[in-house]
Amino acid sequence: MAVGGQSPGRATLHNGRAEDVYGSWPSPDVIVSDGAYGVGGFPGDPRTPARLDEWYASHVSAWSRCAHPATTLWFWNTEIGWATVHPVLAAKGWEYVQTIIWDKGIGHIAGNVNGVTIRRLPTVTEVCVFYRRRLELPGPDGPLAASRWLRSEWQRAGLPLYRANEACGVKNAATRKYLTQDWLWYFPPAEMMARLVAYANEHGDPAGRPYYAIDGRRPVTESQWERLRHPWKHQHGLTNVWSHPPLNGAERYRGGGRRVAPRVHNPGRNATAHLNQKPLEFMRRILQAATNGGDVVWEPFGGLCSASVAAMELGRRAFAAEPDPHFANLSRERLAGVANQIPLPT
Repeated sequence: MAVGGQSPGRATLHNGRAEDVYGSWPSPDVIVSDGAYGVGGFPGDPRTPARLDEWYASHVSAWSRCAHPATTLWFWNTEIGWATVHPVLAAKGWEYVQTIIWDKGIGHIAGNVNGVTIRRLPTVTEVCVFYRRRLELPGPDGPLAASRWLRSEWQRAGLPLYRANEACGVKNAATRKYLTQDWLWYFPPAEMMARLVAYANEHGDPAGRPYYAIDGRRPVTESQWERLRHPWKHQHGLTNVWSHPPLNGAERYRGGGRRVAPRVHNPGRNATAHLNQKPLEFMRRILQAATNGGDVVWEPFGGLCSASVAAMELGRRAFAAEPDPHFANLSRERLAGVANQIPLPT
């Protein structure tokens, strides 16, 4: 099911399993995962997080297969749920960046905790863990980490390390930042990478050319190098702790798809439609930071498709899947409402 086609600001929703459509979706720039938590929160969600690694294994394999070098992953879960899945992600080439903590505030428990029986501190958080693809590039004897590849190609050209400074027009920063192998290594900006590439191919040993050729035939270009790194638009004042109470207002979907805060207890009408609906504000933050206009956003566990809604609002292309017919219908209506507010491209 598509909502407005696949142009920027539109979404495609599959009423079924994501595993069945990963291969038909375009390569993702961002994946927002909000699947099983191991809390029995929906049909198919394990009752405990003990085997979440198995639950996610086929998805992680597909994400790794379909991603490009600059794809980022934002993995929502509990702390123990994420910890259980992390080894699977790491083994498939996903590099940990940081953990974002959703602080739901004291209102999340509202004092309803039996201090005698709980025997632990009340939990008012969950996490969204930010990953990027581990960048490895082809070397003579197999893939190399980006930092090692940069130095290896320079050395293969037969050039002393200090001449990287001459190539980049600096006193010592190029050798110290771009060719070092310690924690001070710095991903070369595209302009500086272009200078290193040009210098190596002009002054390096002619017998080994081309140097810095990712495809083995032509040196990497400035624009190609730029695309190996995910976008990042920094927002000052925003940290990795995001404070927001659980949704309980107009944004919250209730039974029957209504977005009205309940006034009386009536589970048939006012019960929340989804156990853990995410604030749109959070999804917007992710996409504003790590995507550009027209980028592809995957939401493999759609639920109410909050990431896809944010993607549509921001002019990205969303691809979501949701096997539960009830949630899929709610998402279809929600996405259609957003689509109707977006002007069609001229």
